[in-house]
Amino acid sequence: MDVYRSGWLSMGPRTEQLEARLAAYVGARHAIATSSGTAALHLMCAAAGLGPGDEVIMPSMTFVATANAVSYTGARPVFAEIASLQEPWLSASAARAALTSRTRAVLAMSYGGHCGEIAALQRLCRERGLLLLEDAAHGLGSRLDGRHLGTFGAMGAYSFFANKNLAVGEGGALVTDDEQLAQRARLLRSHGMTSLTWDRHRGHASDYDVVALGYNYRIDEPRAALACARLGRLDEENSRRARLDARYRRLLEGEPLSCALAPIPGLRSAHHLFCVVLDETLHRDRVRGSLAAAGVQSSVHYPPVHRFAVHRAGASLKLTEAYARRTLTLPMFAHMTEAQQDAVVAALRSAVRAAKPTTRAGAPS
Repeated sequence: MDVYRSGWLSMGPRTEQLEARLAAYVGARHAIATSSGTAALHLMCAAAGLGPGDEVIMPSMTFVATANAVSYTGARPVFAEIASLQEPWLSASAARAALTSRTRAVLAMSYGGHCGEIAALQRLCRERGLLLLEDAAHGLGSRLDGRHLGTFGAMGAYSFFANKNLAVGEGGALVTDDEQLAQRARLLRSHGMTSLTWDRHRGHASDYDVVALGYNYRIDEPRAALACARLGRLDEENSRRARLDARYRRLLEGEPLSCALAPIPGLRSAHHLFCVVLDETLHRDRVRGSLAAAGVQSSVHYPPVHRFAVHRAGASLKLTEAYARRTLTLPMFAHMTEAQQDAVVAALRSAVRAAKPTTRAGAPS
């Protein structure tokens, strides 16, 4: 309300406050707030200098914005396999196998808030002189051995979309320790202008030049203020998610499914998603239909990007496609009660029983 009463609604003091707090929170020198997570991803790729002729290795098991951000620059996404059916993140060995003379960068994605193989990908990029970029849209609050996801590479991008752990509706940010990359991203964020309205309002500049073909990726002050307020609660809310995650795993033992994204030593996950992989004999759409009839929403994260018409590349990613067929995302939110979680588990057990195949006189149904 103070923001609205101030009359200053475009990028200004609250944005500066958010950027300072976010940089301190993740342990980066620079944070650049943006209008969306996709804008942060695109700014990251543009500031990195990706362009035609470059290849960027990434998972297909991600939201399409990850690949779009690369394609916006003229570079080509190269999709590599996931680690396993329970580990739906980019495999470092698959990334290595996909390297060519045109590879410029590896773009990791913190699926569900898990670190995946980020340390191995970091070593690979250092060994080959490649850029490591991070789509940490799921990973705000996730730390591996005390280091925040999004800070292992040259740059990392976060999302503040409505379904993220720190949600403001739309919004995002990118972070980096590199001064030149930060300057380039800030320039491109606002039309390539050498000064902003807030700079001129404070008397820091009287005019401006336009020195690059930039974009309007500015966040507004009300959303920056909301993000600041929510950032102070993020660790507590992620801890609640962690307890729900552990409880789901206990309650689902013995069911014809496996829980993905298992915790590993040294990882403090944001637990953005709770995903299970159904037994291959189960019909996922039937399971989802039964859940919906019981009033339980479920989701699929994600249809593989390499199968979309706009990115179809002829890649054969059998693990990715198998995971995409069998994965199911169950409700997970910081203020979920145990009673609500019990209702989800009961509905899932019933849905699984209803979806099991039946046999007749020795013949499969």
